[in-house]
Amino acid sequence: MAKSRVALAALAALAGTLAAPGAWAQNFPISAAQKQTANEVAQKGVPLSELAPNAPDSYTVKSGDTLWDISKLFLKSPWRWPELWGMNLNDIKNPHRIYPGQVLLLERLGDKATLRVAGSSGDGAAPDTIRVTPRTRYEALADLALPALKSRVIEAFLAEPLIVDANELQAAPRIVATQEERVLLTRGDRAYARGSNGAPLMDDQAKQQLFRLFRNATPLKDPGTGEILGYEAQYIGKAQLIRSETTGEVQGEKGQPESAVVPATIDIVSAKEEIRVGDRMLPEPARALSTYTPHAPSQVVDARIVSVYGSAVINAGQSQVVAINRGTQDGMEAGHVLAILKDGQRIMDKTDPARPLMKLPNERNGLLMVFRTFDRVSYALILEITDSVRVGDRLINPR
Repeated sequence: MAKSRVALAALAALAGTLAAPGAWAQNFPISAAQKQTANEVAQKGVPLSELAPNAPDSYTVKSGDTLWDISKLFLKSPWRWPELWGMNLNDIKNPHRIYPGQVLLLERLGDKATLRVAGSSGDGAAPDTIRVTPRTRYEALADLALPALKSRVIEAFLAEPLIVDANELQAAPRIVATQEERVLLTRGDRAYARGSNGAPLMDDQAKQQLFRLFRNATPLKDPGTGEILGYEAQYIGKAQLIRSETTGEVQGEKGQPESAVVPATIDIVSAKEEIRVGDRMLPEPARALSTYTPHAPSQVVDARIVSVYGSAVINAGQSQVVAINRGTQDGMEAGHVLAILKDGQRIMDKTDPARPLMKLPNERNGLLMVFRTFDRVSYALILEITDSVRVGDRLINPR
């Protein structure tokens, strides 16, 4: 039982997967490059110079830990999880699950270090005996496994940001009227909507239809060139389609029958802010299982921060989301970790009588991780910073 427990506890070992709550994650993929790195490290260990300065000799995994936390504990570069996995490759066959209660042991041999699980072969300790009484236990493995990052930090942004082209939002169905001519709508209110381009809004599916509500597509401009990379639609809430859009007859001014549009009926089921006539509707996509394996990009990256999501200010702090000027066309993918560079100050050399202008070197200011990508824009979460992050700051490979 103890050996089985150790094996189960080791399954996630430090691979960095963030799963949607309640989802099963035993079969998340590992890239060939990550496997190769782990195998190489398994053969020779990690150089002591790559360990964190205060890396502990042992650590007991706790509830609430994340892969990022544990990686930072042992390594200087938390995104280098394949090395951490490789340090423990004999114990961790599937690096996608690690559980609270597992004890990780750091061993330093010469100028190399390896990591293993307490109770594994070579430990010399006898496995604990666990006695269980014959009763039914219900326990969700996904609730126990450690994620790469705390999901609450990022979940809200998985649905909200939307990049559209100049005409996409204008072609979407729209709210056209409210009950009792109300100006602002919120959760629980009823409203009426119509389709666009001659296509009526139809409730023609077996299951309920949900729509996200958006407003004001704001242009995102490249800080370097000024080119518009896309339009960021402002997420304001969600609505459920109750009845289809149809047509009916009404009595005209002279008493003759006339055809009239009967708009579709919708109910507001959630509201981030007040909703009004003219706001646009896009179908709610099926919920997809999203995984995030923090890793450095294989290609050279030179990017810039375009905007701070959900804010009119140009400064961003810890755990905020920013848009960057690189997308899938540039090779960006979910999980890419980038280093943030703070632009060096421009000052005069007061020690020189000629007072020449100097630009101080750009300094590393923290790390961010890409979690959602579009063609030319991506959204990224600021993982750690030493000073505020500004629109226009440069992003490069983390090492």
